[in-house]
Amino acid sequence: MPETLVLLHGFGGTHRAWDPVLPELDHERYNPLVPDLRGHGTKGAVRPISFAGCVGDVLAAAPGEFVLCGYSLGGRVAQHVALAAPERVTRLVLVSTGAGIPDAAARAARVEEDERFADELETMTIEQYADRWMAEPLFAGTAPEAARWWREDLLRNEPADLAAVLRAIGGGAMEPLWDRIGMLAMPVTIVVGGRDAKFIDYAERFAERLPQAEVHVIDGVGHGLPREAPAELAALIA
Repeated sequence: MPETLVLLHGFGGTHRAWDPVLPELDHERYNPLVPDLRGHGTKGAVRPISFAGCVGDVLAAAPGEFVLCGYSLGGRVAQHVALAAPERVTRLVLVSTGAGIPDAAARAARVEEDERFADELETMTIEQYADRWMAEPLFAGTAPEAARWWREDLLRNEPADLAAVLRAIGGGAMEPLWDRIGMLAMPVTIVVGGRDAKFIDYAERFAERLPQAEVHVIDGVGHGLPREAPAELAALIA
């Protein structure tokens, strides 16, 4: 019987962010469960937006045991899920993600940055947001076809909901988990793109704290692995 594989999307996307990956999975081995996170897509209006709320949603939707994979923001939510219910997560896959900003000053600066962006979001149309987000240096080099499909997914959200996400569970709002993740005993796979220098550094941090973790770098791609390298990512999930 296939094992449930829970896939959590990144900031500004929806469950459809995993559409390029799903056909590449072995469906005799995995039964994908692909929810929207609070503040996104079909859960855009769900409040309160919090890590605890997202954890509760995942655990309520998933069976007793499951494989858990999270991309970017979804990877940070996945860590909270694994720490809250380690007995239920049989394997953890973290894609293009970190465990929070460890330096207090850098985290405070990120809070200010996220607040400014949230204020701007509340004045934007969703089309303006999509264009702004796709222009972030983090996503430089995204192939045209992947970018076209990605924009369609971004347009499934509302700017005001995304502003609420930034304020509640954005990079600055999250308390770092680096001191806690060493408690995780399940197998862990870390996946990053070869052009994603910041998150390669985070992958090395994970490896230091999780001796059972396997780290994989997919050459030639950046931060958006589910859309930039879906077949390679599916193979590493497997």
